[in-house]
Amino acid sequence: MSSAFDAVDVIRTKRDGGELSDAQIDWVIDAYTRGAVAEEQMAALAMAVLLRGLTPRELARWTAAMIASGERLDLSAVARPTSDKHSTGGVGDKITLPLAPLVAACGAAVPQLSGRGLGHTGGTLDKLESIPGWRAEVSNAAFIAQLNEVGAVVCAAGDELAPADRKLYALRDVTGTVESIPLIASSIMSKKIAEGSASLVLDVKVGTGAFMKDLTTARQLAETMVGLGTAHGVRTVALLTDMSTPLGRTAGNALEVTESVEVLAGGGPADVVELTLALAREMLAGAGLADVDPADALRDGRAMDTWRAMIAAQGGDPDAPLPTARERHVVAAPASGVLTRLDAYAVGVAAWRLGAGRARKEDPVSAAAGVVLLAKPGDRVQAGAPLLELHADDPSRFERALAALDGAFEVGGSASSAPLVIDRVG
Repeated sequence: MSSAFDAVDVIRTKRDGGELSDAQIDWVIDAYTRGAVAEEQMAALAMAVLLRGLTPRELARWTAAMIASGERLDLSAVARPTSDKHSTGGVGDKITLPLAPLVAACGAAVPQLSGRGLGHTGGTLDKLESIPGWRAEVSNAAFIAQLNEVGAVVCAAGDELAPADRKLYALRDVTGTVESIPLIASSIMSKKIAEGSASLVLDVKVGTGAFMKDLTTARQLAETMVGLGTAHGVRTVALLTDMSTPLGRTAGNALEVTESVEVLAGGGPADVVELTLALAREMLAGAGLADVDPADALRDGRAMDTWRAMIAAQGGDPDAPLPTARERHVVAAPASGVLTRLDAYAVGVAAWRLGAGRARKEDPVSAAAGVVLLAKPGDRVQAGAPLLELHADDPSRFERALAALDGAFEVGGSASSAPLVIDRVG
């Protein structure tokens, strides 16, 4: 059967700075998903997109073609207004765990399809899988039922949702094309729009521990994604938030679940509470519930009740003890004074090397491994006092984790504090 287009022509058009037609984009995404366009051809096109970019029209069509490669969830049977959130990933970013039940406790439905960690950023599913019995796979029927009964689902995306993205994501990872803003934006938004939520809040991280290291590119990504969401009829806003220091005081799967439960109990680290409430207010506004104060649901226990119901609905035991590491190693403060810097990326790499993350998709992760931050920038520390605590099942992992932390923190006279929420787009 002859094809309407030729992959090489599509590649050449973009390579030479031309605009792809809607028909070319529809064809190449569909043909690649079906296997009719070879991996090396899509790799060449991805590189051409990285170097030449996509116009807003091309990007909207590219995203629509990726959504059309699979099914779009129908949430019309969900009685509550729907609101979803996506984070571009960071270190200690456990915000989904307290946020989803909190927003559900305030009257919205949160359909959250999450991923696993890769490299120095942790995955929400890996964190939740440290809870005994909890399972990430949920059928479409159970997904709708849980949204109606509990109000929140955090689970793995099915294979039918934006399959073009799954293929292209893996290809970008091995071809040096991960950094393309159009490809990042279409990857995130094709999945999020296919989830079927009526509103979406994006948490775009900026800083050393984030994918976007500087404010200019982070803002460009945020604006691109907000534009895509709006063009597809999803009410979309983005917060630009700081990721130069890890969020909270833990990085690692079970450690972060413990910290999230502390937030739901009305405690927890101030930065985690601040960002959870900021995102909750945006999600509730998007769902038409702007007059509901999420802080009340943390105080009165409703958010905790919803968390317990959400975990139990997916087979988890909210009362079961979480795994703890067999071995610990303390990193002491090198001097007395104020901790002025604690590099998020270094802490993320250390947690990964301790076993909390994976280098390849198929690698196992340790539920118990990770890093506990006994001090955060702005805290006064004493020379020789514990600064960080490394947790691992295998003590041979400490050496490489310590190497990652070399030069990652500084003690000085005073620390300048940067705002956690830097800006809002949308």
